[in-house]
Amino acid sequence: MIKDEMTKKLGFGCMRLPILDGDTEKIDDEQFCKMIDTFMEKGFTYFDTAFPYHNEKSEPAVKRCLVDRYERSKFFLATKMPVWNVHEYADYEKYFNMQLERTGAGYFDFYLLHALGKDRIEECEKFGGFEFIQKMKAEGKIRYAGFSFHDSADVLEEALTRHPEVDFVQLQINYYDWDSKNVQSGKCYEVATRHGVPVVVMEPIKGGTLANLAEGPANILHALDPEASIASFAVRYVASLDNVFMVLSGMSTYEQLADNTSYMENFKPLSAEEQEAIQKVVAELKKLPTIPCTKCRYCVAGCPQEILIPDLFQAYNDTVQFGVNPITMRGFNNAVNNGHCKPSECIKCGACEDQCPQHLEIRDLLEKVAATFEK
Repeated sequence: MIKDEMTKKLGFGCMRLPILDGDTEKIDDEQFCKMIDTFMEKGFTYFDTAFPYHNEKSEPAVKRCLVDRYERSKFFLATKMPVWNVHEYADYEKYFNMQLERTGAGYFDFYLLHALGKDRIEECEKFGGFEFIQKMKAEGKIRYAGFSFHDSADVLEEALTRHPEVDFVQLQINYYDWDSKNVQSGKCYEVATRHGVPVVVMEPIKGGTLANLAEGPANILHALDPEASIASFAVRYVASLDNVFMVLSGMSTYEQLADNTSYMENFKPLSAEEQEAIQKVVAELKKLPTIPCTKCRYCVAGCPQEILIPDLFQAYNDTVQFGVNPITMRGFNNAVNNGHCKPSECIKCGACEDQCPQHLEIRDLLEKVAATFEK
């Protein structure tokens, strides 16, 4: 059983690794190694990467900083099949072997069909994706096979009904999106639980949003424990769910890792008082008109204008909390430097919206960003 193997519920997400010179392709190996060492010393063993992370540089970094430095039996490694690159069954083997070489792992403890929704599930069924991961499992190259998911609870219900063979599912769950009509965190969790499928949580802090709360919501949590980080409440919220066996956190700095491991090393579920406080936070947050972007960056790759959509949304959200000032303007300017177009230069092709796991109306939102910064 998966849960029996997991001694701690915090996993190291390798989607937002420490970088050098602001370049997402230049992983800071020294910092990454230091973070891994502390993580392992404190008894945490789960690492999650994927083919496209850091523009395909995450898996090689995991090899250098983790696989080459630790005995293979000392850690769990998860990665994901880039199903959008698959056009025939042979492509599964091609990318899988490429990932084995990139990571040097020999086998994957957890392997996922990446970012499935209704259309991609149908494509995986058409090209034999579910059969492929079961074949790799039978050959001992995968220990547990599953998929990460970005769609409605109804679609998840259909997928798990048709594929009861999957060992686990990875869902985006956080307290803000628990009752969301778009993300449907709560409903998706309930579907997985009803099917008896264990859950890995991604985006517990909603791309950092729930670690940087405005003064009112933040004060609600500080009143409970002035010493606890705001992020800790979000991580502990999802870790308190019975059917969750792992919570991923994309840690970019040693300080973030030190904070996460401090409260997850000897994890305590949220108390009734803490649960009640979080509901108050949600009520306050819903009053703020921020954009619920998780910075997954799926929207960026296919944009013909090369607009850095998540960076612009972050700058906009900062203005919602702190107003237009030199700091928030700097965030906007950084997003439109080096040849990247301004939000007003969006040609409204809609490619970004097709890729957005949050189902955001990105074209309309970019108009808001333009109105805020391009006066």
